Amino acid sequence: MNASLLVRNVRPLGGPAVDVSVVDGRFAAFGAGLSPAPGATTVDGRGLLMLPGLVESHTHLDKTLWGQPWRPNTAGPALRDYIENERRVLAASPVPAAERARRLVRQFIATGTTHIRTHVDVDPDTGLVSVEALLQVREAHRDSVGLEIVAFPQQGMLIRPGTAELMERAIGMGVETVGGIDPAGIDNDPIGHLRIVFGIAERTGCGVDIHLHDGGQLGAWEIERIVAFTRAAGLAGRVMVSHAYCLGEIPQGQMEGIGRGLADQRIALMTSAPADGAIPPVAALRAMGVAVCCGSDGIRDAWSPFGNADMLERAMLLAYRFYWAKDEELAAALATVTTDAATALGLADYGLAPGRHADFVLVDAETVGEAVVARPQRALAARRGRITARDGKAAA
Repeated sequence: MNASLLVRNVRPLGGPAVDVSVVDGRFAAFGAGLSPAPGATTVDGRGLLMLPGLVESHTHLDKTLWGQPWRPNTAGPALRDYIENERRVLAASPVPAAERARRLVRQFIATGTTHIRTHVDVDPDTGLVSVEALLQVREAHRDSVGLEIVAFPQQGMLIRPGTAELMERAIGMGVETVGGIDPAGIDNDPIGHLRIVFGIAERTGCGVDIHLHDGGQLGAWEIERIVAFTRAAGLAGRVMVSHAYCLGEIPQGQMEGIGRGLADQRIALMTSAPADGAIPPVAALRAMGVAVCCGSDGIRDAWSPFGNADMLERAMLLAYRFYWAKDEELAAALATVTTDAATALGLADYGLAPGRHADFVLVDAETVGEAVVARPQRALAARRGRITARDGKAAA
């Protein structure tokens, strides 16, 4: 449901104070002394900073334990240990996936997020139950947040026969993106894994988002293969590589060569700005034209007790990781959860300009840099001109 608003006295991205007119869910005009459109609601912006709606590029809503009692992390040290531990934890949870996801979605809405990409597990044990649950959550909240789903083979595809067929069925149900995970490290057959993933994308027209934890030269080789598969499939601008730790572990010259390939095929990268280990050199890759976005990854789940669905905090964590302390660097951090994230996810008509979708958030901060560092409570948020949150709480 689109709406019309007149937001008086706000400062888009820290610029001069203006009024902002929204008509039928889109920005109509930015200027002084604007008159409301017929039927529009008028809001006093109180001189607050206006940011574009925040974008969560990578999370796992089906895995969260948000809203449940504290659960200590009991996973072993290896990736496969985490996967098996998660299966046990979620099997024992008394709260259905749809309800757990709903609680976290409302927290995202409360913090000004207007679009979410979530990965959802698909495997022969659970089938498409989690996909069905997230489709229900998406429909229930479609006026408040965009929810994009990735069919995610957490346990592998080649080593779990039947998974690929389930993933293709998920695309037929309305899932937008086919996922992958460590083609070498999990499935032990990188070319076979990528053939399945890109084959589904070619047949269905969906996008691709591959978790890549494999490090060093192995991971770098796999990214080169992803670039080649993207080119062969004609999927430029439709592919993302998530995590890509390897790009922070290889020589600079090699990284730059891979970065040129990513930029050429408009393949995006996602980082969660983890506290440990190597991560892609974000500034260098952005300078090469690669769209780099930030995501929370797991939030309060069997993998990690951290996360709070606040994308301003995620931007701060990225800036902190690289010690981006200059205002222009803090603005770059914000871009990874706003404009660059929208580019990475292929969101059309995004941003604070006439004709674009009226997705925005208001915060009490002087500048973009202060908003990233201080992460103030969201005073107001809107999607398509519809108010979705006030004073840090999701609207009813």
